[in-house]
Amino acid sequence: MFDHELSPIQQRNLERAIKAKVIDRTGLILEIFGRRAQTAEGRLQVELAHLKYQKGRLVRSWTHLERQRGGVGFLGGPGETQIEADRRIIQDKIAKLEIQLETVRKRRGLQRSKREKTPVPVVALVGYTNAGKSTLFNTLTHSEVFAKDLLFATLDPTMRRLDLPSGGQAILSDTVGFVADLPTDLVAAFRATLEEVLQADIILHVRDISHPDTEAQARDVESVLTTLGINPFDPERIIEVWNKIDRLPQDQAEALTAMAQRGRHDLTVTVTSALQGEGLEALLGIVAGRLAASYETLEIALDAGDGEGRAWLFRNGEVLSETRSDEDGAMLFVVRFDAKWAAMAMKRFGDKARPPVAGPEAV
Repeated sequence: MFDHELSPIQQRNLERAIKAKVIDRTGLILEIFGRRAQTAEGRLQVELAHLKYQKGRLVRSWTHLERQRGGVGFLGGPGETQIEADRRIIQDKIAKLEIQLETVRKRRGLQRSKREKTPVPVVALVGYTNAGKSTLFNTLTHSEVFAKDLLFATLDPTMRRLDLPSGGQAILSDTVGFVADLPTDLVAAFRATLEEVLQADIILHVRDISHPDTEAQARDVESVLTTLGINPFDPERIIEVWNKIDRLPQDQAEALTAMAQRGRHDLTVTVTSALQGEGLEALLGIVAGRLAASYETLEIALDAGDGEGRAWLFRNGEVLSETRSDEDGAMLFVVRFDAKWAAMAMKRFGDKARPPVAGPEAV
């Protein structure tokens, strides 16, 4: 095995020289991905990446025919004909898989559109493979997603409800782990999955802070985020989670905790142990605070019989309080919206909606 990406010619020459099967970095990652994929979508993504990888290596399968000549007027031979036939077969399969994945992408787009019609923010977990994302996901959402001390334990995106300390809710999304020098074809194949990250309101960059190469791993994740068009140092959107603090000696853990309080690259940093539950309350508090900062609170007065308006508020916002007047039965609501829904509420209710008179302290 070679910890580098080999060209087809390099792979063939090495196999001839050492008389053994040669696997490069991309081939090994694809083998692991193939074993981890559980859902139909995951298997489609892995198969697409594997076919693209295989397409350039067909020359190795037909070396025994390379020197055979065809009939009169042919420069090539049956070996080249077979290779071209196989390439066409693989290209046809690739085209079909890309159509299927495009269908998946559109379906995910529709699901995101539906989620955008509800006032529930999305929080996405990203990080280097085996950083503890799935364990953190399970602990925060009380789920049982497959989580193990393995590379690429998660290939299929999973979403669950996340209860926040403020009483609000969010959707927590677990994603495929990143890795150094992630092959381009793999990034392209998993783009349908990674689009969940693009749409997230908050991104939690989970790091295995006990790993000796944690800084290099962080740079690799930042590189992939940049490739996806996300600023990895956006202080309003990215929160770094230094996980597996329980694996470090106490003095080192205390030093890192003090360092985390100072932040990194203007990012908020929090220290956790997903396995032992340490620091998770503080993490949820940071997430809740960050989401609340992007929300607007409005005071909305409705007539006693406006049941439709009341239902609209509960459906599209977080109702913080509801007061009924003793005189005419009119209702006064204090509701928290994200910016988009706040604008829609102002448009729908007109002069019946306004910022709370007493300011944020009233909330």
